[in-house]
Amino acid sequence: MKGFVPTPPSVVDHMVAKIFEKKSPESQDNILDPGCGRGAFIDGIIRWCKKNYKEVPRIIGIDSDPKHIAIAREKYSEFPSIQIRHEDFLLRLPGKFNFIIGNPPYVSITGLTGQEKNVYRTLFQTATGRFDLYFLFFEQALNCLEKDGKLVFITPEKYLSVKSASRLRTILSEYCINEIDLMHEKSFGNLITYPAVTTITHKTPDTATAIIFRDGCKKTVKLPKDGTSAFPALYGNIKKKPGYCTLADLCLRVSCGVATGADSVYVHKKSEIPTDLKKYAFPTITGRDLSLNALNVHSDLEMIIPYEANGKLIPESHLGSLKSFLLMPKNRTRLLKRTCVAKKPWYAFHENPPLAQILQPKILCKDITETPFFRIDYSGGIVPGHSVYYIIPKNPDHLETLHEYLNSPEVRSWLESNCQRAANGFFRLQSTILKQIPVPFSILENEWLSGQNVTSLHVPDHSGEVAG
Repeated sequence: MKGFVPTPPSVVDHMVAKIFEKKSPESQDNILDPGCGRGAFIDGIIRWCKKNYKEVPRIIGIDSDPKHIAIAREKYSEFPSIQIRHEDFLLRLPGKFNFIIGNPPYVSITGLTGQEKNVYRTLFQTATGRFDLYFLFFEQALNCLEKDGKLVFITPEKYLSVKSASRLRTILSEYCINEIDLMHEKSFGNLITYPAVTTITHKTPDTATAIIFRDGCKKTVKLPKDGTSAFPALYGNIKKKPGYCTLADLCLRVSCGVATGADSVYVHKKSEIPTDLKKYAFPTITGRDLSLNALNVHSDLEMIIPYEANGKLIPESHLGSLKSFLLMPKNRTRLLKRTCVAKKPWYAFHENPPLAQILQPKILCKDITETPFFRIDYSGGIVPGHSVYYIIPKNPDHLETLHEYLNSPEVRSWLESNCQRAANGFFRLQSTILKQIPVPFSILENEWLSGQNVTSLHVPDHSGEVAG
């Protein structure tokens, strides 16, 4: 099974207790673990039954990995009510079940073959955009859930906010989402997953959803039904206001920095770049170089960029000394390991850098930060790395005004309500979120307003929708 991660017994017992909290399983009930692996959840159900003096109900465990199947079948050979099936859960409905519990595999679209993507997009409504395999497990499991049946899954919390899970959130809104338990990020030991345990009953939603936060705090919320992000409901909802536009309305670009896919090849200290490669090198900066306590933007790093100012890749025949550098065995080996080389020349970046736009004064921010803050690159000469976002106003005169506003308590509060969370409560800023930041017309110059059709500007629905 792709994306298989063993679930710790403590997490398993926590989830089993949730699924049987208000209704104990009867001997005739059917329970499904759709990605059973070696039987962690089946073990948990057996432990629960033994502790509560209950007969082990009928359990079906499904997995596509023959190694896991062999181990699980041997383990449960003395349990006539437990059946282990060697199947692909996503390709065949196994029936209807009163209880479904599990830890579906987490596999992003980049981990799937072209054929798999095509098949899944044909079969599943949730296979849209940059979907993850666990979206499909959610959809298939709900198709298998009996009326009034109960499902408990542990998955990444990202499904609550990312744009690619919009269809999944719409489907889930048709069910009663009893509880979302945001588990500690170290629930899986050293594997940081930011997990959420979601408890769902197959009935018309009639109550608000209980939210348990990682710090132990609790609240009940009404989740949106239109597929938009759940984060504003979870972390505080800022309603749209008249007299506001979005940051995207005012900017040429709001974008993640340049992703080379091989920073060890392309990014070096300025003093370490050979003289004959200097013409390809530009000052760069990482998220670590931006400081809340310093207004200046500085780094001793430079990025070697094999692109022309118009964003076109320099032909290999014109690279000269840069080609010799990139062909060094260590460098070439690293470059060929990147996923982008399947569709691009061996020395290309993941995406063509729009240098003509990047190389001008701009506002910068970290992609992951404890406190959202913004800084200005007054020089205009910095090419941000992929851990930095850059914001380029349409009107250069707005640079400092926007910078001041973006560092205001109003924007900080908005970001804290709409951003995804990373480890230790840090915030994950992304371009789709940044573009939606509401900006009041009142901070802009009258000259700019007079040249705009203000009524045509989109007043944002601050839903916190996030890209995958």
